[in-house]
Amino acid sequence: MEMEPPNRLVLSPEPGALELTEGNVESALHQLYYDPDMDHKNVAQKWLTQAQTSTQAWQFCWPLLGPDKVCSPASSNSLVMQLLSHISHFSKGPKMVLTRLCVALASLALHTIPQAWPRAVSDMVLMELNNHSHCLALLELLTVLPEELQSCRLPQGRRAQLREALAGEWTVVCPLLRQLLQKQEAPSQVKERCLRCLSSWVGLDIPLHGESEGLLQDCFAALSDPELFNTAVETIVCAISQPDCQRYTDALVNLMPLVLGLHDQLKAAARDGDMETSHGICRIAVALGETHSRTLLEQVQHWQGYLSLVNMILFCTSIPGHYPVSETTSSLTLTFWYTLQDDILSFEEDRRTVYLQVYRPVYLQLVDILLEKSHFPSEQDYISWSSDDKELFRIYRVDISDTLMYVYEILGAELLSNLYDRLGQLLMATEGPAAWQDIEALLFGFQSIAETIDVNYSDVIPGLIGLIPRISISNIQLADTVMYTIGSLAEWLADHPLMLGCVVPMVLQGLVKAELSVSSVSTLKRICRECRHDLAPYAPDIMTVSQDVLAKEIHKSSQCMWLMQGLGFLLSALPVEEILGRLTLLITPHIQTLDTLAHQEPSPTTKLSIIHILGMLSSLFTTLDIRGQDQGSEGTIPAQTRTNPIVVILQQVFTLIQNVLSKWLSDPEVVKAVCGVFDRSVKTLLRDFAPMVPQLSEMLGQIYTTCPQASALDLTCQMVRIFTGEKDHLGPIKHLIELVTSTTQSIFQQGPSEHPDIVESFMQLHAEALKREPGLYRSEHLDVKSLFYCGILALKFPETPTAKSACLFFAELVCHCVDIPPIGQVLHRDGKLLIQTILEAVGGQSPHCLTEHFSQVLFCLNRHCHTLLSQWLKEGLHVPGFPTAQISMEQKDTFNQQLLREQSNKRHVVEIVNEFSLLCRGLQGPTGHSADY
Repeated sequence: MEMEPPNRLVLSPEPGALELTEGNVESALHQLYYDPDMDHKNVAQKWLTQAQTSTQAWQFCWPLLGPDKVCSPASSNSLVMQLLSHISHFSKGPKMVLTRLCVALASLALHTIPQAWPRAVSDMVLMELNNHSHCLALLELLTVLPEELQSCRLPQGRRAQLREALAGEWTVVCPLLRQLLQKQEAPSQVKERCLRCLSSWVGLDIPLHGESEGLLQDCFAALSDPELFNTAVETIVCAISQPDCQRYTDALVNLMPLVLGLHDQLKAAARDGDMETSHGICRIAVALGETHSRTLLEQVQHWQGYLSLVNMILFCTSIPGHYPVSETTSSLTLTFWYTLQDDILSFEEDRRTVYLQVYRPVYLQLVDILLEKSHFPSEQDYISWSSDDKELFRIYRVDISDTLMYVYEILGAELLSNLYDRLGQLLMATEGPAAWQDIEALLFGFQSIAETIDVNYSDVIPGLIGLIPRISISNIQLADTVMYTIGSLAEWLADHPLMLGCVVPMVLQGLVKAELSVSSVSTLKRICRECRHDLAPYAPDIMTVSQDVLAKEIHKSSQCMWLMQGLGFLLSALPVEEILGRLTLLITPHIQTLDTLAHQEPSPTTKLSIIHILGMLSSLFTTLDIRGQDQGSEGTIPAQTRTNPIVVILQQVFTLIQNVLSKWLSDPEVVKAVCGVFDRSVKTLLRDFAPMVPQLSEMLGQIYTTCPQASALDLTCQMVRIFTGEKDHLGPIKHLIELVTSTTQSIFQQGPSEHPDIVESFMQLHAEALKREPGLYRSEHLDVKSLFYCGILALKFPETPTAKSACLFFAELVCHCVDIPPIGQVLHRDGKLLIQTILEAVGGQSPHCLTEHFSQVLFCLNRHCHTLLSQWLKEGLHVPGFPTAQISMEQKDTFNQQLLREQSNKRHVVEIVNEFSLLCRGLQGPTGHSADY
């Protein structure tokens, strides 16, 4: 007899609108499953979903699981029959109700298989299939069952048990699917559901032999039905892409004729422009060829079959049309060619030699095809393409470029010779100029290989360099590729400097054209970086053209930065006595502009111009490094006494920069740009920057006390890193640290949560200062206690980088608890607070990814103040429910003992703290220590 339904509740979607009690939950469940009104069901579903994640769920979940609530086997059977009855009733829809009922029965089955309901799938299959809709309902149920297993939360052992149990039921499901697929009068909708059902079950690693192999053959037969084609493709690809299929070698070999049998259909689709069909067949061929490449290569007796499959995939790569406008199939094949070459090269030498001989002609054909597919369309057609299509084509060419690199692994030097011979024939032909697309594609092939492969020993590169000036550039795409090809050969040019004369003029010609901005600037930068020691004869021309394009503002801001970096490399290699003069000529126009801007009233346009000029100076100073030139040419000043050219320039413009700051001191972007100039200079010059330390320290103090910025702290940190070890500079840096510390501590008092970047940089600064010059913390002007509390607050920040930098600070601080009395005193007095904060963080208040950094602090405490740590841990961990109610007192004691025992192995401490953190969060530690808990 059915239970009397409780009164229907008027539920609101919000849990708070109705008290969360055991009775109300039961009523909501009844409403969900038995109320015929779909609106009521939906409200109940939403209310229950939110109720189960509420804190009150802990109160009502246990009563619902009480002994009086447990269904007897009879009740369980009754529930099954009711669900089956409802599934039958709703077999015609609504689809959402049918699916939810199927999910409910699947969930019940997964909780009762195999103990209470060992033949669940068989019972489902025995459902009366007396009409079309019942058949669809059964197939929906069988499809949902494996999907529910994949998605539900289960212990690993239970999941494995269920997978095995369900896989055992495949012998019942497979004949049913075959019967329905082979049934001539079965509607397409039923056959489609059969195909989807197979896709769901193959995830259970069902064996691909016997009747399963026959079922897969039935799927191939379904490809001839246009209504089933797409679903059949998905099912076949899903089935043969399972790595477990590799166990069934015979089945895979038997599949090859079926796939090859699709070749004629593929050719017809390609001829007729039927992209959908060619796409689907290609996916099947690639799935078999790529997933099981090595397995099929090992079947030596079937080498001709696999070679035919490879040639079928080669045909897919060569499908006519321009990707992505008139074909989308060829891109599916590109990773296959990598897999094939990788597998061939992984064999032992004898078999590798045989396969290289067999597949060499295929890869030679592939080169021709890839170059053809990389061709740009006519300029008229290309203009008509959308920006999205152009971007997809660009990405496609990148993929082709990668594939050509893999082809090189098979063909080696023969590939470069092939490309060179063809390019020479095009450029030397007498019957008329070649199509620019043909030339561009060959250069693109060269560039693809030279970007990643060491071509320094190739005997065709000199000839290529000689051919490049013969190219008549009448098109932006060709010009871009010429530039990129030259750039890819920059390392080769460094070893063959005599050839620079062939290409530098071409690069400078490209530099003056805005449409070649990215390619020409990046190529010049690469040449200046790789060949700088041989560029002296070309330096005047490079500097003149560069200054001209900068003055005319031909390039966008980012390209101007690249150009300045390239010029920095170039200047670095010039004779020392020349550098300052050329440097002055280069930057004087920009300094004059900056001077003009400094006198203008602030505006968005002025701001962008200021940041741009400061950015160019930063970029230049990043690469202008003359420290390698210990001695200039004869008659120059020795390195020890000369002033670095960058320092000379900075001293000249220092007052100007101060004038800029006077108007923009409260703008973080301008301040960051100013700090960037000096930050790059300090990093490049290191101790050569010394003459600027007093001036810069004073300016940073003015910046930070007026308007605190993280960039000023970062620059201060750089100064600390380089100059605190030098007594001559310790004074101004010490004063600067005291000044920024006092200012930042005021920020902490007012509430630092709005300034995580400042807090992060502040912690990093003091971590660096403690490492480089711990004696600073003996000063009465540095309040160590206040600094300690700032660190405690920083540990609690939600921003991961900020909390990480606070951990670095405490790790350094703890190391000086003995030799720096103020540090020892604050730790002795307030160390317990530090431990409490770390335990709270590890226990779940901070992201788990920070656990390693908190472990570092605990490790340092254990090494440097072990006795105090032992006391603090004992006091903290014996507080009930601390740091979380998820962990028992016994587990806390174990953690305490393990941690205190480990004073030498940092990695073990990380593992111990990591597992403790996982336990606190209700998870299980993965590394083995959890067994001790």
